Amino acid sequence: MTATTLPRLAVTAGEPAGVGPELVARLAASDLAADLIAVTDRDLLSRAAAACGLRLNVIDDDGSRIATRAAGSVRIRHVPLGTTERAGEPDPRNARHVIDVLAAAADGCMAGEFDAVVTGPIQKSSINEGGIAFSGHTEFFAERAKADVVMMLASPELRVTLATTHLPLATVPAAITASLLERTLRIVAQALSTQFAIQQPRIAVLGLNPHAGEGGHMGREELDTIIPLLERLRGEGMDLLGPLPADTAFVPAMRDRYDAVLAMYHDQALPVIKSEAFDRTVNVTLGLPFIRTSVDHGTALDLAGTGKADPASLFAAARLALDLARHRPS
Repeated sequence: MTATTLPRLAVTAGEPAGVGPELVARLAASDLAADLIAVTDRDLLSRAAAACGLRLNVIDDDGSRIATRAAGSVRIRHVPLGTTERAGEPDPRNARHVIDVLAAAADGCMAGEFDAVVTGPIQKSSINEGGIAFSGHTEFFAERAKADVVMMLASPELRVTLATTHLPLATVPAAITASLLERTLRIVAQALSTQFAIQQPRIAVLGLNPHAGEGGHMGREELDTIIPLLERLRGEGMDLLGPLPADTAFVPAMRDRYDAVLAMYHDQALPVIKSEAFDRTVNVTLGLPFIRTSVDHGTALDLAGTGKADPASLFAAARLALDLARHRPS
């Protein structure tokens, strides 16, 4: 990417039987200032465009850089389906297609062919039923890139990161170790600095227990683990606030004091950001050697094939990917 060429965004359609292909078609029909490369099956994209009443100019991607893109024009990195999709009915025979799409996007980013990848929603159950062990986008990209990663949910008003993700609540306390928190905070601080162009990132860290443990009366994780770790990292110059009680950390008066929040577990913070900005919230994977953003919703199988799915989250993910690509050091 140069000052005179457009960022090359790889966009994956996700589950072929879901709304992802239609969302990609709507993104391609927009005037977004990006060189869009749809990593998907050519005929799948054409059928999705037809379902939305759109006509796209689909061109094979030759890897070249372009300075302009007309609305409705999209380049394609063709990855064939295993079998023709049926809207709303995921088929395990397409599991390999979904994995090959993600691999092509990740490998293209690491090779410098793409400036970022924006991912559409997938149906994890269908991939596993196809005989491929799969736990999610984040884990797939982390393994592909051999990287330690952190999940961030970002909206225009708030950035939330997670120390633990999809764990049963009963197992969370044992998972909150000093080494986990240190690794996570270092990844978050580095990403805020290099990707979000925040020179001195301020991170608010939530306590695990109600009222951040209330001085040990509601649990000792804060006293024994979180506070000593934060004090040590502050000694290195990191700007860390907390541990804060989760019930007051998100009030408007607090938000000017931090650039991102580190929550201890999934449901401690995600309901806040999703209730405020569900259609503007973007999933970002921090710690990868490339930029990855994603929609923050599922495959919406009941809407697939109708052309009525709301593309707002994919548009938000694409816009954030563009912003991050522009901030990324060359």
